[in-house]
Amino acid sequence: MPSLKDLKNRISSVKSTRKITKAMQMVAAAKLRRAQDAAEMSRPYTERFNKVLGALAASVGSSPTAPKLLSGTGSDDVHMLVVMTAERGLCGGFNSSIVKLTRIHVEKLRAAGKTVKILTVGKKGREQLKRDYGNLFVGHVDLSEVKKLGYAEAQSIAKDVLARFDAGEFDVATIFYAKFQSVISQTPTAQQIVPAKFETVEDAGESTLYDYEPGEEAILADLLPRGVATQIFSALLENAASEQGARMSAMDNATRNAGDMIDRLTIEYNRSRQAVITNELIEIISGAEAL
Repeated sequence: MPSLKDLKNRISSVKSTRKITKAMQMVAAAKLRRAQDAAEMSRPYTERFNKVLGALAASVGSSPTAPKLLSGTGSDDVHMLVVMTAERGLCGGFNSSIVKLTRIHVEKLRAAGKTVKILTVGKKGREQLKRDYGNLFVGHVDLSEVKKLGYAEAQSIAKDVLARFDAGEFDVATIFYAKFQSVISQTPTAQQIVPAKFETVEDAGESTLYDYEPGEEAILADLLPRGVATQIFSALLENAASEQGARMSAMDNATRNAGDMIDRLTIEYNRSRQAVITNELIEIISGAEAL
């Protein structure tokens, strides 16, 4: 049974931990508001941009002059997985859920005889994947020094991916991230970015009403690299909001658990203290009676 001093020290330690988790929860809540606004404001632009590209891609179809980013290399033997996670922990299952989806995808591709390469964005995902798939790593993007995510970071990642594609290092590229739904819900998502895939555009026939200059193929050749950067930027923003939401939820749970532990330890401390006082009284009474 722990002594009164041990219990008192433990209560003090848990109280200090509760202060830290409460502070982290409040910081995450403040950051979440900005990150959520950024993610939500980017969605209409990304959706509209993809819709325009989808209409252009539908009009080009399987033309032999279609850009390589749209038509692909004609093979899908080598896959590049761009895994986006956080630079820091203490955010619940946010990083683990993305890594889990990546593992499933890797095993599925390897079972099909495909070659897999992994480009990591964020330290935590790299740490979790390193043990089993360290030999598949081809690069890493460190964003630990970035205070506020901007389009420049997405453009830098996109240039790296596109340079590897132009060099023939892979056939298909897929990004992995968590899409923000709410504070308690972040959905791990896998999205193919090379070759470009677009949802079916119902009114694609309307593209015949427009004349494109210099032409659909030339416009796509210019817009598709921007589309890759836009999708990566959107994924980074969704990830940032998901990370703060997961951290806020995790720190809230940790604060509540710390409070429950303090209550239990306080009860145990009071009972132990009462037992000590009772024993001392019994000893005094017994000594008095012996006299």
